[in-house]
Amino acid sequence: MHRSGFIALIGRPNVGKSTLLNALVGEKVAIISDRPQTTRNQIRAVLTRPHFQAIFIDTPGLHKPKHMLGSTMVQVARNTMQEVDLIFFLVEANEPPGPGDQYISETLAQVSSPKFLILNKIDLVKQGRLEEIRKLYQNLCPFKGIFAISALNQVALDPLLDAIIDYLPEGPQYYPPDMVTDQPERFIAAEIIREKVIHLTRQEIPFSIAVVIEEMKPRDSGNLLDIRAEIFVERKSQVGIVVGKGGLLLKEAGSRARQELEALFGQKIFLDLRVKVKRDWRNREDELRRLGY
Repeated sequence: MHRSGFIALIGRPNVGKSTLLNALVGEKVAIISDRPQTTRNQIRAVLTRPHFQAIFIDTPGLHKPKHMLGSTMVQVARNTMQEVDLIFFLVEANEPPGPGDQYISETLAQVSSPKFLILNKIDLVKQGRLEEIRKLYQNLCPFKGIFAISALNQVALDPLLDAIIDYLPEGPQYYPPDMVTDQPERFIAAEIIREKVIHLTRQEIPFSIAVVIEEMKPRDSGNLLDIRAEIFVERKSQVGIVVGKGGLLLKEAGSRARQELEALFGQKIFLDLRVKVKRDWRNREDELRRLGY
């Protein structure tokens, strides 16, 4: 019997959902940052084995939105919970439940899909304290299973994968066996560029950044891939921060992104990055649509 199904990763911002997603499928599918709300779209990653196929869906962190983009992100996460076969609720193992976790637990209690509690970052907590945290979460919502892991260090992931199989319904193989994500190459390229800029900037800049691939095509020789991307910020004053003194920050971001993209696509890349102002784009529905949100 072949099993297949969809698994949503739910939790507050910055609890390690994208890190776990990448660890489970063995490849980088979602960008990672220590800044909250890095994930903005629903990202699917595919794990295929001879007897099952699990499609993991990384969702934006559930939070109190402060702009239209935030509201869209929260709605994406809430909708995903209603459409999957299994839900992973990720929390930090070194922190007791806060108001955000309680809100998510109340929301999950209204969802019929089986739910696993994932206590992530166990490397940051002592065993006795871990048991205390586990009991606190057990009282919030009925879970089919509770797992303590470290997504970053890939600790205790096998028991989690074994348990998944028991809850996946009988079904077909939805994706080819060699596919690890259904995201188009342009989306992946834009996300990698955004990740590098996020890592190099500070304060509120990461939340104001959007990246659009305007052009992506091979040169006539076929040995070089030209990628032209536009990095949008909300205010003119932010342009200088993203570009950096003498253009050094943008150059470094481009160099890091190009190296990762070349490894991903298996060919040399010419990466052209431009920074432009798109005022208050996070609160404009037309711009959110154009930017893919």
